[in-house]
Amino acid sequence: MSKDISSTTLMYAILSVEDSVNTQQDYLESGEIPDEEIENEEEILGDLEQALMELIDVYKVRLRTEPDLPAIEDLLGGSEG
Repeated sequence: MSKDISSTTLMYAILSVEDSVNTQQDYLESGEIPDEEIENEEEILGDLEQALMELIDVYKVRLRTEPDLPAIEDLLGGSEG
């Protein structure tokens, strides 16, 4: 198996982690989290946001070698860049 992931896999990973970030943000804003779990849930959100930024950085590098890929703004519906 190749050490490099395909561009398609990278795009799906970005979209999946972005969805997880949005879900975690919604959960934190829901008011349904017990007080003793809020800090842990905020840390999870931070980890997800960090993962998303790292994937976006990899994607931006990939764009230099594969200019036919959609712009990150298009991939994320204009929410990142």
